[in-house]
Amino acid sequence: MTATGEGRGVSGARPVALVTGVGRTVGIGAGVVRQLAVSGWDIAFTHWDAYDARMEWGEEEGASEAIRAELAERGAACVAIEADLADAGTPERVFAEVESRWGGVSALVLCHCESVDSGLLDTTVESFDRHFAVNARGSWLMVREFGRRFSGAYGSGRIVALTSDHTAGNLPYGASKGALDRITLAAARELAHLGITANVINPGPVDTGWMPEAVREQVRAATPLGRLGTPYDTAQLVDFLCSPQGQWINGQLLRSDGGLA
Repeated sequence: MTATGEGRGVSGARPVALVTGVGRTVGIGAGVVRQLAVSGWDIAFTHWDAYDARMEWGEEEGASEAIRAELAERGAACVAIEADLADAGTPERVFAEVESRWGGVSALVLCHCESVDSGLLDTTVESFDRHFAVNARGSWLMVREFGRRFSGAYGSGRIVALTSDHTAGNLPYGASKGALDRITLAAARELAHLGITANVINPGPVDTGWMPEAVREQVRAATPLGRLGTPYDTAQLVDFLCSPQGQWINGQLLRSDGGLA
């Protein structure tokens, strides 16, 4: 695990958000950290370049530094941490890195995922286990670490996780995201004594460069507003849930897909 970026130290002026899965400038995670930076958050984000490198879109060289520079322009202190969430020791190390720079984290936003298409008959045990290690176990350990370390004012803590309703043809991804839902919703009850809220967002298909043109047209035609979802759409809801105004929304699985479903 490596980290890059600069911190301004613990000033108390801006709360800290820890966002996972910010590996590409066009991704949902990147949209989320940009919006949170504008809204007054300092940002720690994780990325795992080895995942992008084995996907069809490939690793985006210099993405972390480009995102960090954008956040600095928006007034946010930022640190980028390369971290494999399939490693059970990663969450503790990530939180320790962030706390050593700025102190406690106020919001945890889970945007990371393992997502490799396969169905009931062709999913390998190795692939199934890795999906659950990253999407379910890794998320649980991040939530657990957040709950163990949180020391902010009652009512100020936030957990937001991104999910999916994929099933057929994308079995290990969809099944592990289903587990993520339950973990996050459990946190709304089990971490209530700390004043932490926890919600799940299903953003539907988001245009981050992964859709073939035929899929883009199909999704656009099926969406009442006649367009594709963007990272900005998801980021707006994450931003609201993390704000003081979003406190009363808790323990919910929210659809933010333009009416597609």
